[in-house]
Amino acid sequence: SLVVLFGATAGAYGAKLGSDERELILLVWQVVDLHSKKVGTLHKSLVKADNLDLSDQCREVSGLTPEGLGKAEPLDRVLQQFSQLVSSDLKVLGRSSYTLCSDGQLLVRQVLHPETSKKNFLLSDCFYSFYDLRKEFHTCYPSSAAVKDLTIKTMAEYLGLGTDEAEEDFGVWQVKTMVAIIFSMLSEGCNHVFAEPETVKHKYETGPCSKSESVDSETVIRARGLPWQSSDQDIARFFKGLNIAKGGVALCLNSQGRRNGEALVRFVNSEQRDLALERHKHHMGSRYIEVYKATGEEFLKIAGGTSNEVAQFLSKENQVIIRMRGLPFTATQEDVLGFLGPECPVTGGKEGLLFVKYPDGRPTGDAFVLFSCEEYAQNALKKHKEILGKRYIELFRSTAAEVQQVVLNRYMSTPLIPTLPAPIIPVIPPPYTIAAGSARDCVRLRGLPYTAGIDDILEFMGDATGDIKPHGVHMVLNQQGRPSGDAFIQMKSADKAFMVAQKCHKKMMKDRYVEVFQCSGEEMNFVLMGGTLNRSGLSPPPCKLPCLSPPAYAAFQTAAVIPAEAAALYQPQALLPTTRTPQASAAAPPAVTYYPAQAAQLYMNYTAYYPSPPVSPTTVGYIAAPPGAVAAAATATHTPILPQPGALVRMQGLPYNTGMKEILSFFQGYQYAPDDYNGLIQLSDQARSVLQAPKEWLCL
Repeated sequence: SLVVLFGATAGAYGAKLGSDERELILLVWQVVDLHSKKVGTLHKSLVKADNLDLSDQCREVSGLTPEGLGKAEPLDRVLQQFSQLVSSDLKVLGRSSYTLCSDGQLLVRQVLHPETSKKNFLLSDCFYSFYDLRKEFHTCYPSSAAVKDLTIKTMAEYLGLGTDEAEEDFGVWQVKTMVAIIFSMLSEGCNHVFAEPETVKHKYETGPCSKSESVDSETVIRARGLPWQSSDQDIARFFKGLNIAKGGVALCLNSQGRRNGEALVRFVNSEQRDLALERHKHHMGSRYIEVYKATGEEFLKIAGGTSNEVAQFLSKENQVIIRMRGLPFTATQEDVLGFLGPECPVTGGKEGLLFVKYPDGRPTGDAFVLFSCEEYAQNALKKHKEILGKRYIELFRSTAAEVQQVVLNRYMSTPLIPTLPAPIIPVIPPPYTIAAGSARDCVRLRGLPYTAGIDDILEFMGDATGDIKPHGVHMVLNQQGRPSGDAFIQMKSADKAFMVAQKCHKKMMKDRYVEVFQCSGEEMNFVLMGGTLNRSGLSPPPCKLPCLSPPAYAAFQTAAVIPAEAAALYQPQALLPTTRTPQASAAAPPAVTYYPAQAAQLYMNYTAYYPSPPVSPTTVGYIAAPPGAVAAAATATHTPILPQPGALVRMQGLPYNTGMKEILSFFQGYQYAPDDYNGLIQLSDQARSVLQAPKEWLCL
């Protein structure tokens, strides 16, 4: 038997049903016995929505009013009545089982499942399997229109059914016409068999994903704006009614391994993906979620993994994964199992634990734990911020994709000293200085288009370009190394800066007006060092190292000077001698700077500038030096900057998991004297080779 089902919401109708997140207000149904071709009683039931504000389209098409709906039953009561009345009609027809049949997939997938999920009550099993009348019709009549173009009216017209929509109530005509279409398909000329119903997955299945797996780009979406604590199950619930592929939810992490509010979701086919895109700006709690198309390559980049250890850990399917963070570095498997206790047993005991480690084997303080059921996982989450040893432990829901991202990112960490490009030609330019002092000889540009470059700024400045100091244009970048919309320009005098501020303030650049303010070199330095300058005054930077913009933004491209501070971060090994000169000198050598290639873009190593940096590019395009210049530079005698013996510094407040590599990275670009301290620390061969690299450059 079939139960022919039709419904409407308080909002959009037809192809956009459910896309506006409006509630169900009408259900109409009738039982059809496919063998005897008899029908049961036709039932129509109004549904009381929480929001009775009906759209104009709904009022026009359905004829329903808020007053009439206010007297109806809520959805959970209507669904109970639906089950009781269907069972009663089946008994009258001598049948016991049935399958739903709806006009398309929207009513079941985009309305009933999402709404009941948000209202926290379960649908009966009958709503997890249904026939799509449009697909069945197209199978029976291949010469008809494409499935996506079929409607109840076009199917009836194709069969020549003479039903008049105006004679029946809204919903009643639709169900009667659907029943007539089904009987036509069962006639002797067609003998259609309803054999393969559409299915809705009861729950999301977790599982690993290999990088070698083929992922169709037509099945992947990107969800943005997720609450940071949302898990894969929360995301699956947001897409309730749609079939997500096994292991198809990949939470995106930032460079510190924390969730960034985005996820990539892979569906079983493109049809499900297209339905998911209709949930753009639907709500998860109080937040609306943006849904966009994504590619299979993006999904594999986040969810794909190849580690044998991870694959073995995730081989136990349909497990609930919990992430533990903040573990003592001395914590053992026994300590973790004891912390969790008997009320939340770990699947497989020690085999259900995965400690995350750095490439050198040191623990990170993170671990993943498997639980066989939701109850055990909930018991574990109750231990959030309880104490293990002397530290409180954070517990969160996690996913297979997050396990792969966190663990594999640790395994594949970038080397301490990245591979450098070919040597470059050294040039001695005029001294490069950043402005300082209280003289208001600088201007600040605020509200620049993010695509604005040096040429745009020079054009914006107009005749005042000639009053800019050499190398006096500084773009302010954010922590991701992208333009922030601000720039500082050093002028030749305070008067010139005043004139520019008066002339260019709120002048248009592209489609935006730009604010121009006069400021001092001290204020400029604060912002370039990572601080903020606003109406409240100056806010100090997050750290004391200068946050300089790439020198490709220098005012004159013909003399694009790389500051010594930046050059020290990218020391070409071939240009520096391999030994130190033992004698000290009170006078430091002149700063050495370089000219980049005309079209090259220099990326600063922002790792040196921010306490918690994003991943930054590690390659730079330079003009390759001729062999003669390299040889001459390599044999030149360099005077050491620091006197002998070397000075000592003491570091306080280090993270407990800090190792030698992190300390060296922290001091990258500074001169250090490991030769004097080799007897004080134990060095690996790799670390010794790093420490004994040329070190004649000082970054201040």
